[in-house]
Amino acid sequence: MRYQNTLKDNKTQCLICPRNCKLANSQHGFCQIRQNIGGKITLNSYGYTTGLAIDPIEKKPLYHFFPGSKILSFGTLGCNMGCMFCQNWHMSKSKKDPKLTEKASPEEIAMIAKQNDCKSVAFTYNDPIIFFEYAIDTAKECHKLGLKTVAVTAGYVNPKPRAEFFKYIDAANIDLKSFNKEFYKKLCLADIEHILDTIKYVENETDCHLELTTLLIEGHNSSPKEIAEECDWIAKNIGVDTPIHFSAFFPAWKLKNVPPTKPQTLFMAYEIAKNAGLRYVYTGNIIDDEGSTTYCHNCKNAIIKRSGYVLSEYNLKANGICNFCGTQCSGVF
Repeated sequence: MRYQNTLKDNKTQCLICPRNCKLANSQHGFCQIRQNIGGKITLNSYGYTTGLAIDPIEKKPLYHFFPGSKILSFGTLGCNMGCMFCQNWHMSKSKKDPKLTEKASPEEIAMIAKQNDCKSVAFTYNDPIIFFEYAIDTAKECHKLGLKTVAVTAGYVNPKPRAEFFKYIDAANIDLKSFNKEFYKKLCLADIEHILDTIKYVENETDCHLELTTLLIEGHNSSPKEIAEECDWIAKNIGVDTPIHFSAFFPAWKLKNVPPTKPQTLFMAYEIAKNAGLRYVYTGNIIDDEGSTTYCHNCKNAIIKRSGYVLSEYNLKANGICNFCGTQCSGVF
């Protein structure tokens, strides 16, 4: 395995993410699936998935990357984030468990996607950073068959593996879980600066299409001030064309006592983002026609209307040009 330091007494250090876990022989890292076996880091989940599902790409969510296409989604177990509100905690907090997994080689995953007319394959459900080798090998097989690759990630990764990982990724949705250091420290057990660095790297130094998602949790990361600061940072650091999705939280894992996000909170975030100059703003996990629609930033006409995850109207030429005024819509079409 790459990205490790050999230490004394058969210990080794995993260098995939900023936790830089120092592991004694047989010890697992924070992520639960990277383990020191005989002085070398082993990925215990390689070749095992928690299941394959064919989704609309809008479910990732990606609204500006081949809209309306099908995507094959898969993940493994474990996670290098410690989010107290994890929606997939039964997978992300588990070590290898035969009852939760089935075998699937990189070649098989790519072939299944191709056979089912999927445009792309998504590494999702848990963070693909921790199944780094499995994700990259699968991405290589996908590219051989002309398939695109998508990563749904928190972006908590060290610079060198980050550069290698995103070399094989065609589109990413990165969770910007908050714009508050204390939120990340207390509710994610992580450091926001590494996530911001990854977001800037992907947008400014790769060809990977980028969209962001912020899950708004009442009383924790939903203040107008914090949302405005996040939107201003996005505008200044990665540009007003980057799509941002504000999604509703539902009680889960260790935040079951927190109420679901009010629709009004999402509407507020939508308006703040628009007022900050962001061109493509969306609401998620609620029924909201306006918050699901893509508008031309020039003529303001609806260029992609959605009903849930289904496209109900499409007013773009093949290369993403608005049918009404000829303005380029940001994305990959």
